[in-house]
Amino acid sequence: MIKKIIMGLGVLLVGLLIGGVSSHYLFNESDNKLKELPTPEVTDGIRGEQFGVDKNINESTIDNYLGRGDSVYRDMRLLVDPGNYEAIGGDSYLSGFVQGFEVIPLPYVVNVTGLPSEVGDTYTGNTLFTYADGKYIANYEESMSILEYIFPKDKYIFLMCGGAGYAGMMKNMLIELSWDKDKIYNVGGYWFYEGNNNVEVKRELEDGKVTYDFWKVAYHDIDFSNLHKVS
Repeated sequence: MIKKIIMGLGVLLVGLLIGGVSSHYLFNESDNKLKELPTPEVTDGIRGEQFGVDKNINESTIDNYLGRGDSVYRDMRLLVDPGNYEAIGGDSYLSGFVQGFEVIPLPYVVNVTGLPSEVGDTYTGNTLFTYADGKYIANYEESMSILEYIFPKDKYIFLMCGGAGYAGMMKNMLIELSWDKDKIYNVGGYWFYEGNNNVEVKRELEDGKVTYDFWKVAYHDIDFSNLHKVS
């Protein structure tokens, strides 16, 4: 009887080991099947010239590059932007996003400049960095650590926003601060997205009013009150 129990345990142990090896193999095999990414390349026309939208990976093709373990996906919008983006055909509210993208507002990262006059002013509160005279200056001791955590240098980085402007600004900033330019893609704007991974946040109620389900959003908030200002 004892011999049978020992033999049974042995078979079970071998099975677990084989299963573990198989799982590890399948995981690695899946990683190896990741589609090779094209080198970032700015598209032609005004969207490339003004915003730096990528030619190959953009609102039309991003569905083919979602869910990669070697990548992070960042939407640069505020949940509610003070700017009047309705004036240029957009939405000041984050009305939806592409599945897998996490939101980190660019206006919290760095002061925003160069907006269309129709939009007016955006957020003017605390920022991790200040852009002035062609340089990015850290405002807090933790600024760079936060940036490196949210935009890890060992990953491919897909950036998106409403119309592509915030995403382009974020890409330029990362490259200036020594991130690899060949690993960052300005995917463009959610307002132009027509893929199959849309998560709607804006919702119309029966009484005709509109509400926004921000609880759906994976949101990187920054509590500036707990950071230490650079003297």
